[in-house]
Amino acid sequence: MLLGGEEGLEVVGEAGTVEEAIRRVGYDSPEVVVMDVRLPDGTGIEACREIRARWPDVRVLMLTSFADEEALFASIVAGAAGYVLKRVDARQLIDSIRRVGAGESLLDPTMTEQVFRRIRGDEPTDPLIARLSPQERKILDLISNGLTNREIAEELFLAEKTVKNYVSNLLNKLGMSRRTEAAAFSARLAAKREREYAPEQWGDA
Repeated sequence: MLLGGEEGLEVVGEAGTVEEAIRRVGYDSPEVVVMDVRLPDGTGIEACREIRARWPDVRVLMLTSFADEEALFASIVAGAAGYVLKRVDARQLIDSIRRVGAGESLLDPTMTEQVFRRIRGDEPTDPLIARLSPQERKILDLISNGLTNREIAEELFLAEKTVKNYVSNLLNKLGMSRRTEAAAFSARLAAKREREYAPEQWGDA
């Protein structure tokens, strides 16, 4: 195996599914988990979230084939310590594992800045929206774009049941009973923001 003969690194276990990964972490007690974003029974992001909730000292390094802003954002929210692309060579991967194991927060430099710009610009101004968590606000935006729970789950790397719970919670917080109400509410806010920003933009023209 790639890491088997690397000095200072020991492979204590392997897993091919979310369920197996969580079980092996509890059994093997690794310091670092190298996790693929996509797994047969779910996503590595779901596994990362569960692992970090149960074992906060375990560091998780996410691997993915593509530069995906949504996956990076979801990884950050799930508590991953790092996110690297599979195309990195063996030496870079080993270095990433060592750095994450040493306590560094390692995020792929080609994607980090655009995600942080998105996070910094996500401050809610409406009092109702302020009640929602960042994840609930993201789900509200996707609802307003017409996505189903299943499509939202795929977009955010969550289980469909988890999305259903998020939708129920955000509707309760907004005092609404149907997702169509929430979608209309979100659309009105978007239109309001456009009206607020338009005069400034025109004035700069």
